[in-house]
Amino acid sequence: MNTLLCLAAAMALGLLLTRLAKKVNLPNVTAYLIAGLIVGPYCLNLFSENMLAGISELTSIALGFIAFSIGGEFKWESLKRVGVKALIITIFQAIAALAAVDVVLILCGFDLPLSLTLGAIATATAPAATLMVVRQYRAQGTMTNTLLSVVAMDDAIGLAAFAISLAMAQSLTSGAAPTVQNMLISPLLEIGLSLVVGAALGTVLSFLLRFFRSRANRLSLMIAAVFAGVALSDCWGLSALLTCMAIGAAMVNLRADSGALIENTDRWTPPLFMLFFIISGAELDLQVLTTVGLLGVLYLVARSLGKYFGAALGACVVKSEPKIRKYLGLTLLPQAGVAIGMAQVVIAKLPEYGEVIRAVVLCATLVYELVGPVITRVALSRAGEIPADALPERKKKASAH
Repeated sequence: MNTLLCLAAAMALGLLLTRLAKKVNLPNVTAYLIAGLIVGPYCLNLFSENMLAGISELTSIALGFIAFSIGGEFKWESLKRVGVKALIITIFQAIAALAAVDVVLILCGFDLPLSLTLGAIATATAPAATLMVVRQYRAQGTMTNTLLSVVAMDDAIGLAAFAISLAMAQSLTSGAAPTVQNMLISPLLEIGLSLVVGAALGTVLSFLLRFFRSRANRLSLMIAAVFAGVALSDCWGLSALLTCMAIGAAMVNLRADSGALIENTDRWTPPLFMLFFIISGAELDLQVLTTVGLLGVLYLVARSLGKYFGAALGACVVKSEPKIRKYLGLTLLPQAGVAIGMAQVVIAKLPEYGEVIRAVVLCATLVYELVGPVITRVALSRAGEIPADALPERKKKASAH
């Protein structure tokens, strides 16, 4: 079947499933992943494996724009408002999730490269699912503010941890003797160079935007900058995720009209992100799922415990309110786009473990996106930050009276 026709059919199915997902309060990403599974080689087989390989560039481009969007959240004024407390909590919960997954998997006998990579992916949190719950239930308060700040910064820390862990895993699988150079200096150099290249591209982009006024031309420039970031990262062996994140961060800090520019990009990217999640779902090898049962369960449990107790410890260190210590960690479970993006990178960089890691991450995403928003709603409710009239059960009681 024609590739474009298959993509059109997959997008139509994805949109149809979002209607069904909305009825049971599930995020769109879950619907897109399921649509991908249905049209993939292991179900309807609309997408053959060769066809998926032919459109692999789409995933790289989508990853670039996901990272660009994350960078767009790092405006200096916003970071100053967030404060040191939220930053410390973010670092604690990310490191705790990474350490928990690493330790549990290593103790259970899994390969060190596999454990290190999954540990780094465990740091990522899905801001979209969290924001959806906050908006839907009109949550307000100190815990809600802390939560939004943490999820905004979490992925940047996760990307840095992922770059280091993946470089260490590559070194181990190559058979090279562990040294300070290949275990620490090289990963840090990759991170530094990725950020420098991205900042340079973002600066050039900000300068060129001065000469164009129309939305179309400005959008074209931003797309070109992300394309350049992905391409240069591939040529120079850098992290495309970090490079594109730095492009977005540099642009929003150098342009006074950055809000309108990001909004312009956000109007263009939803279909691209839809295709990214559909392709990710289609590429999932269902046969691998039968072999990752224990690994998947350990990943889910260890990451959840790491997020919860890491957030609680960070909140204790900065002397946050008791409700933040008790409930914040429960709101950090959702995981989606960035984690799936990391898994896609592993396919190319660490093929020995790529399929297994992607299967674990996609399964975890489905589980987290199913239960994560519900747990977040319950945690915000217990913290007293959801208005009584916004809760479904309260509405039913009120209508009964």
